[in-house]
Parts: sequence; C-alpha cells; structure tokens
Amino acid sequence: MTNRLVELLSERDWLLLDGATGTNLFAMGLEAGDAPELWNIDQPEKIHALHNGFIGAGSDVILTNSFGGTRYRLKLHDAQNRVHELNVAAAQIARTCADAAGRPVIVAGSVGPTGEILEPVGTLSHDDAVAAFREQIAGLMEGGVDVIWAETISSEEEFRAVAEAAEAEDASLCGTLSFDTAGRTMMGVTSSGFAAFAGGLTRPLHALGANCGTGAPDLLRTVAGITEADPNATVIAKANAGIPKYVDGRIEYDGTPDLMARYACLARGLGARLIGGCCGTKPEHLVAMRAALESFVPGARPDLETIRTEIGEFSSADDGAGASAETEEKPRGRRGRRRG
Repeated sequence: MTNRLVELLSERDWLLLDGATGTNLFAMGLEAGDAPELWNIDQPEKIHALHNGFIGAGSDVILTNSFGGTRYRLKLHDAQNRVHELNVAAAQIARTCADAAGRPVIVAGSVGPTGEILEPVGTLSHDDAVAAFREQIAGLMEGGVDVIWAETISSEEEFRAVAEAAEAEDASLCGTLSFDTAGRTMMGVTSSGFAAFAGGLTRPLHALGANCGTGAPDLLRTVAGITEADPNATVIAKANAGIPKYVDGRIEYDGTPDLMARYACLARGLGARLIGGCCGTKPEHLVAMRAALESFVPGARPDLETIRTEIGEFSSADDGAGASAETEEKPRGRRGRRRG
C-alpha cells in the first residue's frame, strides 16, 4: 500500500471526495434491500459508471463499492463466503477507473459497520470483529486500494476493531463516524471524544471526521468540534445532500448543488481538507462543490450562526461536546444502516 493520499495532501490544501453510492446505484436500478457489493461481479459496468461519474465531476478520492463487505453484512444476502472475491473486485474496478483518469485519483477502500453491536453492550466480540475487518481489508488491499476508509461507524469499540485490523494488515487508515443523534453517534460518541480516542490509537489515522448524519448543518458543527479538539488533525467532511424525503416510493434528498457548494466552503473554512458528500450526493453536486472550493478565499472561521444562516437549522440545541446552537430541537430524517 502506497502513501498516495499523503503525497497528494502535501501538494494540495483540499481534496474533493466522491458522493453517494446508494443514491446513484438506485438510479441505475438497484432495488431496496439488495447488496450493492454483488454488482461488483454481476454488473461491474454500472460500478465503473458510478466511479467515472464522480471522477468526471472532479473527485480526487473515490470510495470502493464495499461498504457492506464484511461477512456479517454479506450474510444477509447469503454471500458471507464471498468476502474476498467481492472486495477484491470492488477495489479493482475503482483502481481501473482511477488509473484511467489522467490525473491523480486516490482509491479508498470503504469499510462500513458490521451491523452488529460489540461487547460489552452487544454480543460481537472484539476478536471476531477484528477478524472480519481483516478479511475485508485483505481483499481491498489485494485489489489495489491506496488507503482503507472506515465510515459510518457509531461506536468507539467498533472503530478500534477496524483500526486494529488495518494495523495488522499494514494498511493506512482514514475514518469517519456518523453523528446522527443530537450531535453524537448512535452509541454516544461526541466529536471531541472521537478526536481524543483517535489520537491515542497505536497507529495514527491519516484523516478523521464525519459522514452521513442528519444534514450539513449538524455535520459542520461536528467538524468544528473535531478541529477545535485537535487543530492539527486532517479532517474529513462528508455530509448528506439535504434531508431525505419520500418521493414516488423512493427516498430522495432535498439538498441542491448550491447548498452543497456553500457547505463545502464552510467545511473548508472550519479546517476540513477532505470534503465530499454522502447520501443524496450526485455528480452535479460535486461539480458545484469543486467550483466553489477552487474559488474559495479564506476568511474568518465560520461560527454556528453563520452555519445556520448559510445552510439551515441544527437538529438539536447542543452537540454534547460543548458546541451549542440557539435553536429548538427539531425532528430530522434518520439515516439507514447503509451509506448513501
């Protein structure tokens, strides 16, 4: 595994990440409840199209179609014995697209949560979680990823299992949690708490941050908390494109390209260097985000009132980490267990 991400970050102030996997694959015909990872073998041309759409929109980093690639998630589709095959294929497809881009594009191996709850709250042991993540990571590395990218994790225990697995496989690691419960993760981790335990890992992360959640305002507040807790961290911001709504039997997100462009600039103003979109984010959003970032002029660090004015209300009055917003708590859409 190379340090292409580190090299590119040494040359650039910011990098544009990709957008949503699920949203864009649903538009290509993926049915709710189906495993996107199976398309790495069954319909690889559509996964090529997914990555090429992001690259064409300006993404500098693309995530493999392997979010649910552990044995525990694949077991839901009777594919638990295909972990290596599906993850190798995911990495190879993304690698082919990146290498044909004509410019540097980083391939990040997406590793999502197992869907199980780890001990002591749940029944999945630390050792079993590490083994499952190692199995997935080994396949992604064989397929040619540049870095492992853990995302949408909600507990410290599961993140530590991913980190241990990556270290055991000698893999570089970036990671994001999903802060979707009044500014905390589902398992109660705050932005400052994440920065604290991430800073104590045996092998440092290349980058850390937040993805998914309940909308761009909340995610920006989380980014502010992380950068305040660790000003030297390389921070990731990957917000949903608005709030999910049911339209004609499908979930659609109401965030416009203009909103995502404003979010991207605010994220950069808060110190994030890896900026992209999660659920609902399409290539047209990324085009607007890239244009906005290329014309971004640094200024005063955005405060919470600026975020509210530019992007919208927060879902809660406080994020649990000391950063508060003077707004009443409002119900917001909750993410599913699968990214994007």
